[in-house]
Amino acid sequence: MSLRLQLLQVARLAPRLLGDSTELVRDFFRRQLSADGAGFDRGGKPDLYYTIFALAGLQALDAEVPRDKVEAFLNSHGDGAALDFVHLSALARCWAVVGKERTPKGLDRALLERIENFRKPDGGYEGDTKLAHGTAYGAFVALGAYEDLGHTPPHPLKLIQSLKRLETPDGAWSNVPGAKLGATNATAGAVTLITHLGLPVNERVGDWLLAQVHEQGGFLAVPGAPMPDLLSTATALHALAAMERRLPSAVHERCLDFLDTLWDARGGFHGHWADDHLDAEYTFYALLALGHLSL
Repeated sequence: MSLRLQLLQVARLAPRLLGDSTELVRDFFRRQLSADGAGFDRGGKPDLYYTIFALAGLQALDAEVPRDKVEAFLNSHGDGAALDFVHLSALARCWAVVGKERTPKGLDRALLERIENFRKPDGGYEGDTKLAHGTAYGAFVALGAYEDLGHTPPHPLKLIQSLKRLETPDGAWSNVPGAKLGATNATAGAVTLITHLGLPVNERVGDWLLAQVHEQGGFLAVPGAPMPDLLSTATALHALAAMERRLPSAVHERCLDFLDTLWDARGGFHGHWADDHLDAEYTFYALLALGHLSL
């Protein structure tokens, strides 16, 4: 099962906790797609990156995906020649949602050739061409694109080996080689990749992730961060589940309380306590977090 489908499988469980609010969230995701089939970014402009989260949200909540309109929007990007690394991956993932039978012949190879241009000498991936090393985030993005198009990255072992340089002395991972402290999203990404490819992860990593729980619930992006955020919470929960590490009951309840503070009656979720916006990305991560907390 691909990384995207794994996330989707968990997000489908969110209605267990959303209850009667599920329809509000479903309507929110419908509003995140324009009449032309494009997802809106935080400024209300069409964006491939946000499109994939709008589509994933609709799928998770068993809402109809307007495939004809989305297909037309995707075709407007051709083979992705004008796109950066993240948006190339988003284009690949969107085509996976629309369907392999609708994807133009040869487009999968063309997209993956462009993605391969972002491979680094250490075997990892990263969208910043100025960096000589891969990142955990880049590895997650690249592997997701390959899998959604039905392929495997060349030399997958090198991809895993590239993460070694990102390990931190405190038992986690960073996106920067030589960092003294780990970062939650980098650590969660590394754990998800390593376990997805069938390799073990040291139990110490689970201890590190659980140490990032805020006293009021949710996970911190880095040790000492001023407040928890939804992205870090969702990715940490996903990584802990991949390690088959159960949450202590008190942490489980505090995370539920944290998610409740981010809920908006318009059907979406805010990214953190100081966030005034609503978007498809954070709302999908709320579904992912709720899915894990429903188990």
